[in-house]
Amino acid sequence: MSKQNGFNWWNRPAGGREVLALSLPLIISTSFWAISWFFDRLFLTWYDNQAMAASMPAGMLHWTIVCLPSGVASYVNTFVAQYYGAGQQRRIGHVVGQGVWFAILCLPLFALLVPLSPYIFAGASQNPVQVKFQTLYFQSLLFGAPAMVISNALSAFYTGRGKTGLVMAVNIAGSSVDLFLDYAMVFGKFGFPAWGIIGAGISTGIGHWFNVIVFAVLMLRRVEWKEYGLADSLRFDWPLMSRLLWFGLPSGLPMLIESFGFALLTRFITGIGDVEGAATSLAFNVNAVAFVPVIGLGIGVSTLVGQYLGENKEELAARSTWTGLQFALGFSALFAAAYWFVPDWFIYFHERGASASEFGKVRDLTIVLLRFVAVYCLFDATQMTFVSALKGAGDTRFVLYAAVALTAVFIVGGRVAEMYLHFGVMGWWYVMTAWIFAMAVVYLLRFLHGGWRKMRVIEPELVGK
Repeated sequence: MSKQNGFNWWNRPAGGREVLALSLPLIISTSFWAISWFFDRLFLTWYDNQAMAASMPAGMLHWTIVCLPSGVASYVNTFVAQYYGAGQQRRIGHVVGQGVWFAILCLPLFALLVPLSPYIFAGASQNPVQVKFQTLYFQSLLFGAPAMVISNALSAFYTGRGKTGLVMAVNIAGSSVDLFLDYAMVFGKFGFPAWGIIGAGISTGIGHWFNVIVFAVLMLRRVEWKEYGLADSLRFDWPLMSRLLWFGLPSGLPMLIESFGFALLTRFITGIGDVEGAATSLAFNVNAVAFVPVIGLGIGVSTLVGQYLGENKEELAARSTWTGLQFALGFSALFAAAYWFVPDWFIYFHERGASASEFGKVRDLTIVLLRFVAVYCLFDATQMTFVSALKGAGDTRFVLYAAVALTAVFIVGGRVAEMYLHFGVMGWWYVMTAWIFAMAVVYLLRFLHGGWRKMRVIEPELVGK
């Protein structure tokens, strides 16, 4: 292990210890999201194989709808990190308040989608049961959509300042509430009605609202209320809101575009057949075990990049990114090996509770698809790390342009190829793998270009003061 000025890779600034100390609670937090997601799909597999197949396209469409508001609200984290690095604590509460205002402004959109849901899913499948399940699951998920956006804004108050342990505790508690209610509401246990796929969506929403309540109560503490300007947090500030939207919308739009692309992809696959749809849904569910924790690591990287840029320490911001990439690739490589060599470990519980006659074909196809996951999860970890760094600096417009171009190329190109070549489910998984590889390469090259080093999201006159 090399040393410089008495520091080694582990204990130097922006080294392994600092990145891991900030990111580990976030990794654990997002791991609990993955666990909740995993068991949600597991319970639906036990409940009805068609419910499991329906959960993927409906869940993807829900995320497509909510990811833009969530992306903007989450971008509050970058503002908090840069204000914190620049020593502008009283601006922190104010920008958090603008994130909450943005969530409130999104409420009519979520309310409107409830009555429109049957029309959205009409024709999504030739199987009327699939259409019904997709509609019901999407409507039930909308109950928690506002809470997801508000929670992202409120949690940024802590993550942007590096207080990630508290966020971990809240998210673990919320995920635990979700997990308990998920089982109870799907199967009608502990006095709850057996709501099936509706119960799976409602329980997720209750978990999100639980987080909102806990964060709101924690922020009422007097010391934080005074030091971080929380007394003025709910005052609408158009100049600051417009600044949040200027950087936050290009941060959230790539999530919307890519999610829409994945929603189309899963819809194309589901249209091929129930087995292909269920296997794809199960493979994505298993992939979440490796994918979602890297989201937590990415938030940690973005936070450190923002804090160091707020202090005008560009080299340490870059070092944080490379250190984070090493953790992301190491973590993903472990799961890649497991997906390739012991895939049965990840589908054992799904198989135990499902009908053997229905699940056999789903299991065989899922094992094949997990080998695709084993390959692309390394590229996914790479692109997520560099995107997090670019967003932490404020380079959100490049991320937006790249997302538009890459999504158009691979989804439109894949659809045209499928029409002429009829390559089926395997062809779509090759398209998806190539798409993620291309994202990794593009964002790596942008990071190496270095233009992000001079970018800031906070007011220029406040940087480094």
